[in-house]
Amino acid sequence: MYVAVKGGEASIRNAHRLMAARRRGDAGIPALTLEQIAGQLSLAVDRVMAEGSLYDPELAAMAVRQSRGDLIEAIFLMRAYRTTLPRLAAACPLDTASMRIERRVSATFKDIPGGQILGPTFDYTHRLIDPEMASDAPVPPPETRQPDDDETFSRVTDLLGADGLIEPDGPPGDAAPGDITREAMAFPLTRDRRLQALARGDEGFLLALGYSTQRGYGRTHPFVGEVRIGFATVEVDLPEFGFAVAIGEVRVTECQMVSQFKGADGGKPRFTRGYGLAFGQSERKAMSMSLVDRALRAAEFEEDRKAPAQDEEFVMEHLDNIQATGFVEHLKLPHYVDFQAELELLRRLREQDREAAE
Repeated sequence: MYVAVKGGEASIRNAHRLMAARRRGDAGIPALTLEQIAGQLSLAVDRVMAEGSLYDPELAAMAVRQSRGDLIEAIFLMRAYRTTLPRLAAACPLDTASMRIERRVSATFKDIPGGQILGPTFDYTHRLIDPEMASDAPVPPPETRQPDDDETFSRVTDLLGADGLIEPDGPPGDAAPGDITREAMAFPLTRDRRLQALARGDEGFLLALGYSTQRGYGRTHPFVGEVRIGFATVEVDLPEFGFAVAIGEVRVTECQMVSQFKGADGGKPRFTRGYGLAFGQSERKAMSMSLVDRALRAAEFEEDRKAPAQDEEFVMEHLDNIQATGFVEHLKLPHYVDFQAELELLRRLREQDREAAE
């Protein structure tokens, strides 16, 4: 703690009480419940879970409420809580091909096996403020499809893969994936560690980088092979049983980006991939992640690395919003001694200039 802060402990306690009062708002209005936040602000809750790297809708709703809607602050709270949890096991890779689909669209093929499933999306709305949002008018029930429990949807990229027109997805392999929360990043990173960092990264930062690749800064000419949202089963291998056991399911968004083609090992040209996966309904995040993932594979495809999105160290060192927030917001804390030193130096320089002019 800064010494200068200690003298203001009473003020800090009062600031906390004031913040709690502002968080509550008008006491004459019923407080928001966690069920309301999780149900009606679900996209905010999903972002907090994704970037907080902890799947718990109720806890994320609590963090959103505590942070007064400041999602980065809520993500900070989730990250801090996550550090207190024991690690019981590592889950098996998710089989997203067999997820219970809520939404599934492709921009590369009109007719895909199983069909396009629009699901809940802003894509076709008019982007105009709806006056009914000022009231609590009942919402007509939607027509929902009833998925078959055994229903599966093959990935759209598998259609290209069957003809050898896209690089293979590849098996997960036997090696345990890296964990950047337990091991410091060392460059160059393996792709599994990059993807983990991207999944925890700030959505806005990734969106800007992904957009930059479409404007020529590391251009890869992408197409959305598929975006799918649904519930994927989480399984854990239990050595005493000798097989994997399902322990639950999580809602995830997966994006497979089909990017410009390259030859491989002297072979025929084929499309390359970018990949994104995030908790909840997080399409913008998953798409941006897949764009940046492909840009960061520039060295793998012997491409010139000229753009920010292709610079692994630049991207990895700046994508985490918790680190960025801490670094920026610490500027609000007392820097009296540092500033006085700078001020004294400036005065000496001006005095030297005055004496030289005489």
